[in-house]
Amino acid sequence: MSRKFEIFQKGRSENQLEAAHVFRREHVSAFEAALYNPFICLILQGRKEIHIGQRSVSLSPGDAFLVSHDLPVTAKILEASQEVPYRALVFSLDLAILRSLYEQVGDAVREETSASALSATRADPAYMLPMARYLALMDATLDAQVLGPMIAKEIHFRLLMSPIGGMLRNLLSVDSHASRIARAILRIKSKFREQLIVTELAEIAGMSQSSFHEHFKSVTGTTPLQYQKDLRLIAARELLMGGGHSVSSVGFEVGYESPTHFSRDYSRKFGFPPKTHLFGTA
Repeated sequence: MSRKFEIFQKGRSENQLEAAHVFRREHVSAFEAALYNPFICLILQGRKEIHIGQRSVSLSPGDAFLVSHDLPVTAKILEASQEVPYRALVFSLDLAILRSLYEQVGDAVREETSASALSATRADPAYMLPMARYLALMDATLDAQVLGPMIAKEIHFRLLMSPIGGMLRNLLSVDSHASRIARAILRIKSKFREQLIVTELAEIAGMSQSSFHEHFKSVTGTTPLQYQKDLRLIAARELLMGGGHSVSSVGFEVGYESPTHFSRDYSRKFGFPPKTHLFGTA
């Protein structure tokens, strides 16, 4: 194991730096649905598989993956144990910090039509080293307050200019297709319980309906309707796992008008009916 990885391995899951944390899991898992917010993740130990739309990504120690938009995914821990747990360093991205770099680097980048909202590759020392320095500040309060923001900005810059930073480069401009889709995603997230009106989303994105559908799927790997459905089902699973709710009440809470429709979609998404999750048995 390289010295850089040794530094990351010492990280704790709780620290004074809001942007970074180490995720740990001691058991393999079934596929679980989740909403990924923008971040960079470095796999330290174990293996993981992620599905987004029709795409599958397998990750091993030393791999990194970057998420540029809020993405509903299904993910599975393939390799983990009490002796050698799955561990990953997660650093949350801030679009405001990213766009603060526009005046300095805007002329040096161009929109990339083939960029993906989830990019994976072998980790690059260009952003690994500042991430290690950022994590090393966890026990130094004053250093974290003074140096943390500067190192966080450096991490954003390194990712922006990296091979996996294509979609981040697309997000630099507030008028890019990537930024327009991000605005539509924000609207869906804030009103996912309500009826989806594609014409309104296309208007928010400043696109025709056909163009909006095309660009939305190119970014998220799915359609606006399926995206909303995924958000509803992820929220439903959290409510059911939390206890104290009936299946029908959860379905209505997340926006379904028909309990039968809710149960059918839930079973299709997770592989078993919602009542299975009432007591956290699956």
